[in-house]
Amino acid sequence: MYLFEAQDVTKQYAGHKALDRVSISVPKSSIFGLLGPNGAGKTTLIRIINDIIAPDSGKLLFKGKEATSKMVEQIGYLPEERGLYKKMKVGEQALYLAQLKGLSKKEATKRLKEWFEKFEINSWWNKKVEELSKGMQQKIQFIVTVVHDPKLLIFDEPFSGFDPINVNLLKDEILKLRDNGATIIFSTHNMESVEELCDHIALIDRSKKILEGKMKEIKEAYKTNSFEIAYKSSGNNLSTVLKNGYEVLTQWQDDELSRAKIRIKNNDNPNKLLKELIPHIEIHSFNEILPSMNEIFIRKVEENKFKN
Repeated sequence: MYLFEAQDVTKQYAGHKALDRVSISVPKSSIFGLLGPNGAGKTTLIRIINDIIAPDSGKLLFKGKEATSKMVEQIGYLPEERGLYKKMKVGEQALYLAQLKGLSKKEATKRLKEWFEKFEINSWWNKKVEELSKGMQQKIQFIVTVVHDPKLLIFDEPFSGFDPINVNLLKDEILKLRDNGATIIFSTHNMESVEELCDHIALIDRSKKILEGKMKEIKEAYKTNSFEIAYKSSGNNLSTVLKNGYEVLTQWQDDELSRAKIRIKNNDNPNKLLKELIPHIEIHSFNEILPSMNEIFIRKVEENKFKN
C-alpha cells in the first residue's frame, strides 16, 4: 500500500519547467530516496508535498485519497536550509515548535525530554541556540521534526554538517522510525547513505522522473554480469587462461592473494566461468559485482543528457 503518491505533477516558473508530469509512489513504512542532480526539481516537489507551493497540474494522494491542506499536519519536514531563533533557549524553542505541530505543552514537554535524554543532550535545555554548534542545532531540528510522530517524514540532506558519529546516530534513529511505522522521503546527494537506508528510490533529472523502483531490483537490472575473484596462482595470466566470451577487466595483487574482475560477455551461467578457472588457479572467493547507486545515478543522468 502506498502512503503517498504524486501523479503527473507539473510546475512551471517563468521560462523554466521545474517539474514535467512527475509521478512517484511511496510505499507505507519505507524509506524512499528522492534523488537527482542540483536543479533537477526535487526541492520543488518537496515544497509541493508540504503545501508551500501549489502544482500547476497533477494531484497528490495521501492514503489513497486526494490530499488536502490538513495532510501537512501529518508531515514532519526537515529542510536542507535550517533555521532556529538564535536568542531563544533551546527547550523554550523546541516546546514552541512542538506545540505548533498540535501537541499540548504537557505532552510536548514529555516527548522532548525523552528525545533529549536519548540524544544525551539534557544539559542543552536552558542554553541559547547561538551557544550551540551547527551540528548541535541540527540535532534539535531533527527532534522537533519527528516529535509529533508524523505519518510522513521528509528529510532533505539530514546529515549535512554532522560528524561520522552523529551521522550514525541519526541513521539508526531514521531506521527505527521506519521500523515503528513511519514513511520517509529521503533526499540526498550522498549515495552511500542511499545504499544504507533506502528501500525504494526515484531519480529526477531535468524536471522528469527517469528511474523509480525497489533498490534491490534496480541494482539487479543494471548489473553487468561481472565477478570479482580472489585466488592463488602459479603465475597464470587469466587473460590467456580464459577463452572467448570473457573479459578480464583488471588484475591486481592483494597480500598473498591475486584478485581479478571478470565480465561474462554472453550472459552465460557463472558456473561455466568457474569451470574454466578451476584447472588453472586455486579460488578463495567468487563474488558478483553489483553496481553502486552512485554508478547507476551517473549512468542514468548521462543517458538522459543525450536524449535531450
